[in-house]
Amino acid sequence: MSNFKPSIRINLRNFRSEQKTYPTYKELRRNLIKHLLESYDSEATVSRSKRGEWGEWFEIWRLDFDGKSATIIKQGWM
Repeated sequence: MSNFKPSIRINLRNFRSEQKTYPTYKELRRNLIKHLLESYDSEATVSRSKRGEWGEWFEIWRLDFDGKSATIIKQGWM
């Protein structure tokens, strides 16, 4: 089974992107709003492994219009 650290990628201005890896998915979720506020398009891509499964799971998160909560707009296996 694959087991790797969860990571988040955000788009910045000037066609650059930034990626950060966290030790746990729970810690990534704690910092998700901060990363979405830093993002140019208010979206972030999270990739992680799921317990008991093979492969890489992805989630695309978007900041809601109020700027206080985030929702998954797309998810699936890579």
